[in-house]
Amino acid sequence: MNDSVYDTIVVGAGAAGLTATAYLAREGQKVLLIEKNKEPGGLVNSFSRNGFQFDAGVRALEDAGIILPMLKDLNIEFESVKSPVSLGVEDEILHIRNLDSLSEYRDLLKKFYPESGKEIDEVVKTIRKIMMYMDVLYGIENPVFKDLKRDTSFIFKKLLPWMPRFLFTVGKINRMQIPVEDYLNSVVKNPSLRDIISQHFFKNTPTFFALSYFSLYLDYFYPKGGVGKLSELLMDKIIELGGEVRTETVIAGISPDNNTVTDDKDISYKYKNLIWAADLKSLYRIANTENLPAEIKKNFENAKAKMLSSRGGESVFSLFLQVDEPLESFGKIANGHFFYTPSRQGLGETHRKELSTLLSNFQNTGKEEIFRWLDKFISLNTFEISIPGLRDRELVPPGKTGMIISFLAEYELFKKVQEAGWIGEFIPEIEDRVVKVIADSVFPMLRDKVMDRFSFSPLSYHNRIRSSEGAIVGWEFQKEMPVINKIQIADRSVLTPLPSVYQAGQWAYSPAGVPMSILTGKLAANAILKTQK
Repeated sequence: MNDSVYDTIVVGAGAAGLTATAYLAREGQKVLLIEKNKEPGGLVNSFSRNGFQFDAGVRALEDAGIILPMLKDLNIEFESVKSPVSLGVEDEILHIRNLDSLSEYRDLLKKFYPESGKEIDEVVKTIRKIMMYMDVLYGIENPVFKDLKRDTSFIFKKLLPWMPRFLFTVGKINRMQIPVEDYLNSVVKNPSLRDIISQHFFKNTPTFFALSYFSLYLDYFYPKGGVGKLSELLMDKIIELGGEVRTETVIAGISPDNNTVTDDKDISYKYKNLIWAADLKSLYRIANTENLPAEIKKNFENAKAKMLSSRGGESVFSLFLQVDEPLESFGKIANGHFFYTPSRQGLGETHRKELSTLLSNFQNTGKEEIFRWLDKFISLNTFEISIPGLRDRELVPPGKTGMIISFLAEYELFKKVQEAGWIGEFIPEIEDRVVKVIADSVFPMLRDKVMDRFSFSPLSYHNRIRSSEGAIVGWEFQKEMPVINKIQIADRSVLTPLPSVYQAGQWAYSPAGVPMSILTGKLAANAILKTQK
């Protein structure tokens, strides 16, 4: 038993947990941050191998009026560079520079699908409208990170004039929540065109969230030293402010009746408040509510049933390459953040219906049939390609290039292959096909210049961050999620049925990238500090 009683214990040192801990420590709380991995960050993490620096999760950051105000508020010095994005289909590559690039994107699509000109115009018109909404949504520094009592100038010059436009815009956004596939089906007849526009989004992504990507591309920045630098700086600030951190520690039990958490080494820790910034399913599985009042138990069990019956969103497969070729060779072709589709044909039902059929009849499906499906899946997919060295040369040895190639992947497929006992054969087959497809299309130097390679599968992400189904942005998009997903009520996303227990992170709000994870971490800290006052 750890004899200390903490004002707050935070479980999970991803972006949300780090943010919450930093703010609580700043207010003088005795706070303990517990993380299962050796290093902090979750999906906001970087690592080195053979002198090459790679990003384990997200490939770049977008401010969204949240990240930079948070860093400024915590007095954290932060060095970053712009992270320009390229888009490519077959041999046509577009470098996104400004708002005019949307017209170039329209022209690129019309070159491949000339018969769909009017439909492309309609989609681009919708994207422009969404970009205007995004300008309003993230048009000011998020007031949660401002000291409104002292900064009255911000209130009167920015916040009050912005509020009516924000509320009006939120109403517009809420009317664009239908899945992007349904929206495109209503506008675009050509299935290949629909795929090229949307196949790199998670299934049933809301239209607003999906088609806001042009705004996000223009907002991307990259921390000097890699994406994980953000987590390192937050961790340093926590230590500076007197916060306590325990890594390589897994919380195995929660007793909310006596405000105690217990780790996998059977050490218990007492808390006055608890913030769960890890996978929510784990919270509901390990919390012991036996001695709680009947009404609380009932509410908890209802929430638990909803939580455990929900699925995490899609996962990704990431291939990491160490290439004996200078950065300049790649920089002549694309920017350091590159979304590339080698075929205009599109995936069609390859990633949905065909895969579903394979999975439902997996025991009777031979390896050859799965590999034939894999050939098609890889050749028609859209890839997110990240080259850290094109944004920070210090991240690679001289004359070399590190590259990360990712695509959406179904956790269930990898789980079934693992259970069948041939995951060790399956992973290299995927890696071979990815390298071949990219080498045969956009980066021919990969044919004979790859020095070393390794990969993370959905199983890897599941094991690392304990995320349900290896998901990387929280819950799958469906009619009813088990968490809040409306920006105007984000403050409610941190509440749980358990007394003095709060939640934060991508599992507390969906869709949730790094900015929303940070925001929920701050909201959870605010909720605790408010109860103290």
